[in-house]
Amino acid sequence: MVDDRVPRGLLISALASAVLAVSVFLPWYSVSITPAGAAEAQQQFAVVAQQYGNADLQAMADHIGAQFGSVAGRPLTTVSAHQALKDISVVLLLLAGISLLASLLRLAGVLEVGGGQIALVGLVAVLCVLFRMLSPPGTHTGLISLSLSWGSWLALAAATAIAVAGIGSPLAGQSGASEHDPLGDLSL
Repeated sequence: MVDDRVPRGLLISALASAVLAVSVFLPWYSVSITPAGAAEAQQQFAVVAQQYGNADLQAMADHIGAQFGSVAGRPLTTVSAHQALKDISVVLLLLAGISLLASLLRLAGVLEVGGGQIALVGLVAVLCVLFRMLSPPGTHTGLISLSLSWGSWLALAAATAIAVAGIGSPLAGQSGASEHDPLGDLSL
């Protein structure tokens, strides 16, 4: 009896690859001003107003500068991986494209790609995402802070799904992992 069911692992891998590619353009980091940054901005604003402005401008600068402390710690903007991580974002897009293409070609029966190869692509993507989650870009001046936003977590989930789905994907021409080899196509 021939099993005509579509392997779930390949479908999950293809979907997760598309999600990984989209997540590169979603917010990865939230940018906020630290209290030290707000104090420095207030001081620099007052210096500029004093140096180049009249009494009215200086009074307005003092009033505006006094409100800088209220934005400290609040997210001001977000930055995507594409904006902040030029090299890693290209690598992630390539890995997502390879995984998507391999999964779809395998589903179509055009290419005999093993699940282990797809899992390896997913593992490399997981390592890239984790590297940038643990080591955010930029210099650490103490004036601004970067915190992880939801796009980085989505990218990690998608990369993990690619790796796990690749491991669960059967060999080409099989409907599931063989009974005598529990590792499927990962064994040497």
